[in-house]
Amino acid sequence: MVDLTFDNLPSADAEPRVSPRLRHVAAVVVGNALEFYDFLVYGFFAVYIGQAFFPSHNPASGLLLTLATFGAGFLTRPIGAVVIGSIGDRVGRKPAMLLSFALMGVAIFGLALTPPYAAIGSAAPLLALFFRLLQGFALGGELGPSTAFLIEAAPPNRRAFYTSMQFVSQNVAQLLAGGVGLLLAAAIDAEALRDWGWRLAMLIGALIVPFGLIVRRGLPETLEAHSAESGAGDALFPAYAGLVVLFLLIIVSGTIGTYIGAYQATYALTVLHLPATTAFGVIVVRGLVAIPTVAFSGWLADRIGRKPVMIVPTALLVASILPAFWLIGRGHGVTAFYAAIGWLSFLASFNGPAGMALFVESLPMAVRCRVLSIGYAGMVALFGGSAQFVVAWLTEFTHDPLSPAYYWIGAAGIGLIAMIMVRESVPALRRRRPV
Repeated sequence: MVDLTFDNLPSADAEPRVSPRLRHVAAVVVGNALEFYDFLVYGFFAVYIGQAFFPSHNPASGLLLTLATFGAGFLTRPIGAVVIGSIGDRVGRKPAMLLSFALMGVAIFGLALTPPYAAIGSAAPLLALFFRLLQGFALGGELGPSTAFLIEAAPPNRRAFYTSMQFVSQNVAQLLAGGVGLLLAAAIDAEALRDWGWRLAMLIGALIVPFGLIVRRGLPETLEAHSAESGAGDALFPAYAGLVVLFLLIIVSGTIGTYIGAYQATYALTVLHLPATTAFGVIVVRGLVAIPTVAFSGWLADRIGRKPVMIVPTALLVASILPAFWLIGRGHGVTAFYAAIGWLSFLASFNGPAGMALFVESLPMAVRCRVLSIGYAGMVALFGGSAQFVVAWLTEFTHDPLSPAYYWIGAAGIGLIAMIMVRESVPALRRRRPV
């Protein structure tokens, strides 16, 4: 039987701190930023990408094929998590981060430069699929080494705040992607967006790749030599099974919420039939709200503990999702639309830094990259890659615009239960019995 109390777990390794400079932190989180920028651009322009690679007489079918191709990239994430995560635990955090970021750059450039179906026929969707699979492999191994580095480099009383920089980078990328989408939608017509607008948006994000590689080469290494020995942490996996189960449930909850939130641009275009400028503005609102919120949540989690910062906002989120979607669907205007999305984004932004810090600092150094990479990649592959497709299908099948709300409520509720069950990891509070 799996032990979910963790009272007898061995302590995590005592980590040396390397006092990273600002440019080092930026180099670590830039991979996460690029992942979300590309993901959001793909989501924003899904309608136009579908027209380029999957021309169809039925617009809904073309959109579903586009989202399915996007979701296919998640299938290779677990493979990348195993390969690159193992490199991170056995060789070092730095070489793992360099490999994942380089492959990410190749995939983004490749997809942006793939000719449309009208030019090369069926080779176009096949190439698009290949680059999505390559990118999924790279992204599967990105989060584990980069988050482990941040935790190991941070002072013990600032771990959640350092971890929050991963989420800040996601939302800065979201803001930039939304801004680029908004400017392009306002400046060019739908035909231009289909032909080259979405490609330009992707290439703008890919410009960060050379910078990221150069700065990552100068990173210090945080993995201790004894932890990198082959098989050093393999015997520890069973002791942490309960913790991993709860973490996976929290990841499922947050992943579905993140991807449903990012789907709002497509939802606004295809279900609510709002103008493109209004749809892309939703993403800008989410980014503006989330950037200060995730940084504050990391700061707060270092002071009052990980659990309260996760539990209270998530409980409010569960209670808020359905009223917010009802307000959106009733067509009360752009201001009400943005206010509802902003409120949901505010609540959903709290649990990420606290949850990630709790999980990583509870694991020994020898297994962090693998466990985090495999667990995160596996859940994102199953539930993140399918979220937009499932939501689009549910909406089309039920003809109910509240379908995304029901799916999100279920996911958030499961995550809330796991947050209540997991044990606090802040050293000063760790001696307390779990809730």
